[in-house]
Amino acid sequence: MTGISLTFVLGLLVALAPWRIAAVQAQTAVVCGAPLPLEDGWRIDTPDAAGFDRSRLCGLADRLQDADDVHSVVVARHGRLIFERYFAGYDEPWGHDDKRYEFDATMKHDMRSVSKSVVSLLAGIAIDRGLIDGIDAPVLQFFPELASVTPEGWTTVKLRDVLTMSSGISWDENRPWTDPKNDEPHLGSETDPMRYVLSKPIAAPPGTQWNYNGGGVDLLGAMIARQSKQPLDVFAREALFAPLGITDFEWQTYQNGKISAAAGLRLRPRDATKIGQLMLNKGAWQGAQIVPADWIEQSTRPRFQAIGYFGGLFFYGRFWWLGRTLSGEREVPWISAMGLGGQRIFIVPSLDLVVTTTSGLYTDGRQGIAALRMLGAVIAAVRE
Repeated sequence: MTGISLTFVLGLLVALAPWRIAAVQAQTAVVCGAPLPLEDGWRIDTPDAAGFDRSRLCGLADRLQDADDVHSVVVARHGRLIFERYFAGYDEPWGHDDKRYEFDATMKHDMRSVSKSVVSLLAGIAIDRGLIDGIDAPVLQFFPELASVTPEGWTTVKLRDVLTMSSGISWDENRPWTDPKNDEPHLGSETDPMRYVLSKPIAAPPGTQWNYNGGGVDLLGAMIARQSKQPLDVFAREALFAPLGITDFEWQTYQNGKISAAAGLRLRPRDATKIGQLMLNKGAWQGAQIVPADWIEQSTRPRFQAIGYFGGLFFYGRFWWLGRTLSGEREVPWISAMGLGGQRIFIVPSLDLVVTTTSGLYTDGRQGIAALRMLGAVIAAVRE
C-alpha cells in the first residue's frame, strides 16, 4: 500500500512539473523587466528603489514587444542593474546566420561601431601603462616599415588626430558598400590593410576637420597590438574585460584574418552596460580604477561637431559621442557609444544613469531616431 502511494505521489509530481515551471515563469513575468541574477558582478535593484516609475518603464517595454527590430533594453542607475528586457527579432550578426533570434540576457549581440569607443578605453590603458608615449606620438613611429608608402603630410599625423577622427586622411565610408571607392570594405579585403590606410593621401591639415574614419580606428588597434605584443582581443580581455567581469565576448576578424577594431566587438547587452557604468564612474568599477579618470574626462570633452551620422547633430570626443535630450522642459546631456543598426550605450551623468540598447536596423534610417526616442522614454520615467 505504501509503495502504491509513493508511486502515485511521484507520478503526480512529474505530471505537475510543467505546470509548476509555467507558474514560476508567470510569476517572474509579473515583475516586469526584473534583471536575472547571473552572478556576473552586477548588483541588482528595483526600478522603484532607483527612483523610476516602473509602470512607465514597463509601458515602454510593452510597446517594444511588437517591434521586430528592437532586441534589448538594459537600464542601470546608481551603480545597480534595475531593468532589462529582451525581444525576438531579425538580426544580421557578423559571422553568424542572418535570421530571427530569440534574444535573452545570456546572448551576445553585435556592437558594431560601439567597438570604436572601447578601443578608446584600451588606448587610455596602453598610454597609462607606458606602452604608448602619449597622444602626441606620431602615427608613423609605430609603422616604420611602411614609411616609404605614405604620401606627403603623414609625418604630422599624431595619435590625438586619429582619436578625434581629424587625421585629415582622404577617407569615404558614405558610399554604397559595393562601390570600390568606399574605403571601409578595403579594411577587410586588403592583404595588408594598414598599408592601405597609410597610403591614403592627407586631404586636410591634421586636427582641423572631422571625418568619420574606421581606418584610423583599425590603425590605432594595430598600434595597441604592436606595443602590447599581443592581439587586440587578448589585450582587451586582460586589461579591460576581465577586470569588469566580462568573460563572454567575441572580437570578429575580417576575411583577411585581421581583427576589426572599428566594428567587430560582440557583447551581452548587460556587459555593454558595464562599459557605460565604467564611464559614469570615471574609469572605476566596484572600487578598482581600470581606466585613468583623466582619460575618461578628456575622451568625453567635445572636440568637433559630427553632422549627419547616426541620425543627429552631435559633438565628438575621442571615439565618444556627446549630445542632449529634451525631456519635458529639462535639457539632459549624455555621452554615447554608437554602432550601426541601433547599438547604443548612453551615459547620463546628471541622472547617474546608463541605458543600453541593441537593434537590427542596419539599413534603416530610423535607427538614430528610434534609439534617441527610447532614451527619452527612459529619462521620462525617472521620478527623482
